[in-house]
Order: sequence, then C-alpha cells, then structure tokens
Amino acid sequence: MRPTALEFFAGIGLARVGLERAGFMVTWANDREPAKRAMYEANFGEFPSHRFVLADIRSIRGSDLPGDASLAWASSPCTDLSLAGNRDGLGGSESGTFWEFIRILGEMGPSAPPVAVVENVVGLATSRSGQDLAAAVRALNVLGYSADVLAIDARRFVPQSRPRLFVVAAKSPPPSSEVTSELRPHWLAGVFGDQSLRTHRAELPPPPPLLTSGFGPFYTEDLPAGDPRWWEPARVEAFTRSLSPAQAERLAELRRSPGVKFRTAYRRTREGKAVWEVRPDDIAGCLRTARGGSSKQAVVRLGEGSLRVRWMTPRECARLMGAGDYPLGAVSTNQALFGFGDAVAVPVVEWLAANYLMPLVTAHTGHAREPAMDADPASLDSCVAGDPRAPVGSAPANSSAGRTQ
Repeated sequence: MRPTALEFFAGIGLARVGLERAGFMVTWANDREPAKRAMYEANFGEFPSHRFVLADIRSIRGSDLPGDASLAWASSPCTDLSLAGNRDGLGGSESGTFWEFIRILGEMGPSAPPVAVVENVVGLATSRSGQDLAAAVRALNVLGYSADVLAIDARRFVPQSRPRLFVVAAKSPPPSSEVTSELRPHWLAGVFGDQSLRTHRAELPPPPPLLTSGFGPFYTEDLPAGDPRWWEPARVEAFTRSLSPAQAERLAELRRSPGVKFRTAYRRTREGKAVWEVRPDDIAGCLRTARGGSSKQAVVRLGEGSLRVRWMTPRECARLMGAGDYPLGAVSTNQALFGFGDAVAVPVVEWLAANYLMPLVTAHTGHAREPAMDADPASLDSCVAGDPRAPVGSAPANSSAGRTQ
C-alpha cells in the first residue's frame, strides 16, 4: 500500500506528478482557479481514489480532509514574497493564505499528516529580514513539527533557472546531520541558529550539479520558418533595437556563428523604458506567471546569419518544468503559461520525495515503499538525461491522460 498525500494549492498538479513518481498516491487536492483545475483534469483524468476540491482554501475545514494521509504538500502563493511582488510577506492577501494551511493542519488534530512540506520562492527566507520564515517554522513547531529548510534550483534537473525554498516539517524528525549540504546555503543559517525554533537537518545525498546548458532544440518546439508564431521582421527589428550595445554585440556574434543556437529573453523596464535582455547561456530564465505580457519569456533562434524571435510556447514551458508534453486541455495560451509559471518543477519534487520524504514517511508509519504502478518506471537519472518530450504523467497507461501526455 502506497502512502497517501494531500495537495494544497495544487495548481495544475505538477507536485502530484513528482510525488507519485516517487511512490506516493495523492488522494485529495485543492485549488481555487477553474483553468488550473481544467488542466489538472486533462492531465490526470478522474479516479475514485482522488478528490479535487475547487474552492478558496479559506472555506476548507480540517474535518473535510482524509484522516489517514502521510504527507501534506503546500505550494503556497508567492505573490507577496517574490521580488516581482509587493513584498508584503506572509501578511499579504495572497501569500498570507499560508496561515490557512496551518489552520487546517491544526483543525485536523491527531489525524494531521506526520510530514508536511511548504514550497515557495526563496524570497520567503529574506521576507521581513527573515521574520516570515521564522514565523512559518514557529507555527509548524506549535503543531508539533520540527522543520528543515532547503533551497533547490530546478536547474539541477532541467535547463531553467528556478530556485525554490522547501520547508520539510516532521513530527518525528530524523537525527540532524553534521554533514554540510549545499542545499542549505549560508543565508539559511539564521533559521537553524535560532534557538527558539525546533529545527533539524536530515542527511541527504549530493544533488545533481547545476546545468550550464541544455535548452537548445531539445526543449524547444520545432516550428518551421513560416509559422505565424515567429514575429514579423518589423517586430524583430524593434526587438534588436531595444538591446544594450553589449547585448546587441553578443547577439550579432551568435548570429554570425556556425550552427543554430537558442536563447531566451525577457522584456524589462530600465530607467522607465521597456528593453529586451537576452540570456548569455543556454539556460532558460525562470518561468513566471504571465499577466499582461511583460513577464512572458521569448525564444530567440539564431546562427548562420539568421535571427528569429517568438514567444515561448506552453509546450516549451511544460518541458522546462519537467512535465513532458503535458496535455493542455481547452484552456487559453495565457492560462496555460500562467499554470506552468505558477507551478513547481516535477523532477525537483521527485528528487525530494525519493530522497527525503519517502524515507521519512516510511520511518514514521512503517509503510513499505512500493513503486507507483501508474508512475513513469524510468529512474530519475534517465528522466534528467532523457527526452523532455516523453510522457511524465501519473495516470495509468490505459487512461486518456496516460496516452496523451
């Protein structure tokens, strides 16, 4: 029997994909956005063993949840914690919903899962000079959990720069390791050094090294030159005119060089003026929640004298999140981009679940780890090295989600 998990702030379900790859079974999920639920259901289908509750988390009560889950996962909103947001922290209207997650765990009482994970942007560690992270850990302590804190960049698994913070809370924590892990950088020392907090540092294997390349044609869609998604010449010319001299020269060199190369670009505001900035490496920038167009990422194809530019497609975003060719359902392009930009990268969840959460749950509950019958049987290493376009869903092979993903 596989240990079960609850998925708060579920979004499009990428945490579920990673957890189920590692052997968990997600039985309950909640999100408030219909478009995200549409994508979720297009990917997973409907199963008697799973319930998706479309509602504001403020309306959820502890008595509404299954009482036998081993894990609660919460990818709480980052709006008020991100550098791109208003930095209101955990007191903000969006990121403050973290306290609703705490409320629900408290209402569950003895039936609350023995392990809980909170995932958010690394800005949680610096919000209000570290006070918000300390407050989050203290709230978990009050509920009987000890907390570990890790910073993991998705760039260890996929060619996307996406650092995220993970608070792993356990009612029966493992012994603290004396071995330093690169997943606990120096800027987390404050939370571990705070004697008023109950923390632990589990021993972990070394994570994969940060990727320095890999975006290229392997993660991009092969769109022909005549595809209307490529920008017209006038728009490309405006794009190049907005570049700084240093960026323009770098782009010119790449354009003259042999072979085809791909880069990603963001539109930013510098001194009140909208400009484009192109990454110098073969790594995508962090996918964001696209609202109003300015945060969307562009793909630049160049080499052998040619230059083409277009917006990144939802399919490319899915691949950069480790979600393969995730079925998009009937949602709009912007809704799909928002769903992926607001999600957690699949291979990060899988690595954390396989190397930390499953051993923790097994030690606490006595569950024998069983492979996920409906998970991708490939190892994590083959997932990292393999084709990002391969199916990665957690639905059984005879379901529609398994066929289309």
